[in-house]
Amino acid sequence: MKTENGKKHTKITKRKLKTWGYAYAFIAPTLLGVLILNLWGVVQSIYYSFHEVKGFAAPKFIGIENYIRLFQDTEVWISLKNVFIYALITVPIGVAISLLLAVLLNVKIRGKSFFRCIYFLPVVSAPAAVALVWKWLYNNDFGLFNQILSLFGIQGPDWLGNPDMAMISVAIVGIWSMVGYNMILLLAGLQDIPGELYEASEIDGAGPFQKFIKITVPMVSPTLFFVIVTTIISALQVFDVIFMMFKPSSPAFKSVESIVYLFYRYTFTNYNKGYGSTIVVLLFAVIMILTAIQLKLQKKWVHYND
Repeated sequence: MKTENGKKHTKITKRKLKTWGYAYAFIAPTLLGVLILNLWGVVQSIYYSFHEVKGFAAPKFIGIENYIRLFQDTEVWISLKNVFIYALITVPIGVAISLLLAVLLNVKIRGKSFFRCIYFLPVVSAPAAVALVWKWLYNNDFGLFNQILSLFGIQGPDWLGNPDMAMISVAIVGIWSMVGYNMILLLAGLQDIPGELYEASEIDGAGPFQKFIKITVPMVSPTLFFVIVTTIISALQVFDVIFMMFKPSSPAFKSVESIVYLFYRYTFTNYNKGYGSTIVVLLFAVIMILTAIQLKLQKKWVHYND
């Protein structure tokens, strides 16, 4: 059906309305969960950030005092710098390895399902257990890494005690943990690329690298963009690995302390929920700004298939 200016007009039928009704009914539980657990948490954190909330006492409105304290707190900015360093290390390397593995596991090789399962295994492992295993591997006295290095006559570093090595050690664990999940997402995107494009490029004489740059990357760019955005958000929220692998008394702790750990300390250890909420509001604002920038920049390199 066309209107007077020649544009197509889509008629909404009872069948479509019924289909939409079923669709919204199926997503309603998840949508409600997101609204209750996430959106309400954001609103509550913003509310508490303007109040003094200590222990079980009733909130006391104090205006912007928490924010004045926040901007004067050097520990907050050090922890924010730490998570940015962590993200700068883990995101490029982790995404690159994930894309490489996805490409390798998208071809016809024997045992492909086995390798996919092995690489995805860290994703379903409990973060606490993963951190404890890596803590043992990094142990300065009897850890596996230093034991292997000693076989070659190399004195292994103090992975978790040296401030210069601590961030690298945490980043290695972060990359290892994220690769499997991102690989599966990218693998799904790769499988949507028509095989005819590769066949046509071979006829034109394109090599493997040219096919990867000219076909694979542009065609998988929407999935790659999603992976980059979610990986950056996850990196800025790093907490469990640091919490399990480092003690606050460690000389290397300040070099890896994350802003989420700082939020945890003020909220659940010092029982200062008001200032803890202010810290997490800052992190929320940083994530929103970075995501908005990425959404703006993605128009220059992400290619959506119509």
